[in-house]
Amino acid sequence: MVTPGNLMASFAAATLFFLLQALLLLPPSAASSSNLFREYIGALFNGVRFSDVPVDPGVQFHFILAFAIDYTTLASPTPTNGNFNIFWDSQNLSPARAAAIKRSHPNVRLAVSLGGDSVGGRSANFTPTSVDSWVDNAVSSLTRIIKQYHLDGIDVDYEHFEADPDTFAECVGRLVTRLKRSGVISFASIAPFDDAEVQRHYLALWKKYGKVIDYVNFQFYAYDAGTTVSQFLSYFDRQKSNYRGGRILASISTETNPGGLSPQNGFFRACKTLKKQGKLGGIFIWAADSSKSDGFRYEKQAQSLLSVSS
Repeated sequence: MVTPGNLMASFAAATLFFLLQALLLLPPSAASSSNLFREYIGALFNGVRFSDVPVDPGVQFHFILAFAIDYTTLASPTPTNGNFNIFWDSQNLSPARAAAIKRSHPNVRLAVSLGGDSVGGRSANFTPTSVDSWVDNAVSSLTRIIKQYHLDGIDVDYEHFEADPDTFAECVGRLVTRLKRSGVISFASIAPFDDAEVQRHYLALWKKYGKVIDYVNFQFYAYDAGTTVSQFLSYFDRQKSNYRGGRILASISTETNPGGLSPQNGFFRACKTLKKQGKLGGIFIWAADSSKSDGFRYEKQAQSLLSVSS
C-alpha cells in the first residue's frame, strides 16, 4: 500500500540517487577539493633535498623533478627522439631519498617534468622524428626512470617546438595514455604559459587529449611583473576558459625578479578569492631550489591557505 511515508522515502531515495549521479558526472576539478600544492625541484643544482621542504599534512603535496629531457647528456646536447635522460640534481634527489620522503609523508607524491626551457645553454626543443618512434622511445625510457625513482606522475613542460601542434598533441597524448593504461603513472599535468606558439601546441593537446590530463600548471609568473590582483583574476578566468574542465593551479616563482602577481602585491589574496569562488585547483611554486635561501616562506604560506577549510 502506498502511504505518505512511503512516498517521502521514495522521493528522498530518488533525490539522493540523482545527486550522486550528478556528482559522478562532474569533472575532477569540480568534484574534488582544492588542497593540492606542487613544487618543482632540482633544476638549479644548489643542493636542495626533498627533506628540506616543509610538508603540511593537510595538503596533497607533489614534488616535480625538473627535468627529464630527450637530449644527450654530452657537453653539446642533441635530441634523442624520445629517449629521456635525467637532468635534475640526482645526487641530492636520489631514488633512496625519493622513497624516504614518501615514507615520511604519506600525502607526498612525486612526478617528473619533461622538457623545460633549455639544455646546455640552448633551447630544449621538442624534436620528434615520427609520432610512433617518439612515443615508443618515451614510454620505454620514462618507464625506467619512473620506476627507478618511485615516481607517480609526469608533467609536460616543453616550451620550444620543432614540430607542429598536431604532432605534439599526438606524441604527448599517446604517451600519457599508454603510461596510465599500463599503471606506470596515476596522474599527468601540463605547464603552458601565455605565449602564442606555446598555447597553440598545448591547446591542440588539450582539445584532443584533455581527458587524460589531470592538472594544468599554468605559469602565471610569465606575465609581466607588476601584475595586479584584478589582472591576475582575469588571466586565471581566461585560462580556465581555454582549458575548459581542467584543474587550473595558480602559481608564483621564487627566483630573483619574477614576473606575474607577487606575494607582496596580493598573490595569496587572489588565491583566497579563487578558493572562495570554487575555482582554485591548487598552487604550485617554481622552485624549491630558489626558495631554500628564504626558508621556504611562500611554500609554508601556500600550504597553510590550502589546508584550511573555507
